Amino acid sequence: MDIHCKRAYEAAASGDGQRFLVDRLWPRGVSHEALQATWLKEVAPSDALRKWFDHQAERWPEFQQRYWHELAAQPQQLAPLRDALDEGPVTLVYGARDTQHNQAVALRAYLLAHPRRKP
Repeated sequence: MDIHCKRAYEAAASGDGQRFLVDRLWPRGVSHEALQATWLKEVAPSDALRKWFDHQAERWPEFQQRYWHELAAQPQQLAPLRDALDEGPVTLVYGARDTQHNQAVALRAYLLAHPRRKP
């Protein structure tokens, strides 16, 4: 699986493949046209989890665990991402400043650890 993570403030590139915004909130100052991404608001962490994490790196391991639990509880929300991955590269777009501790990184790890089961 070819999954990239990219900040919303970075320009789209030809190698990005299909782009998905995986934030609960739209990034400030970025137009829909400039982002060139499908917004998967429901895939983002819940508001309660997002507020609890508050981008504090020391909470990262617990955040990942809680977020993965949320993802496991709503597998149907991941269908657009899994379908796109069947077609080629995917870029998970996020607004956070921290490039190592954010929901896109956690989601990428989840998708790699839990690939789609083929019938």
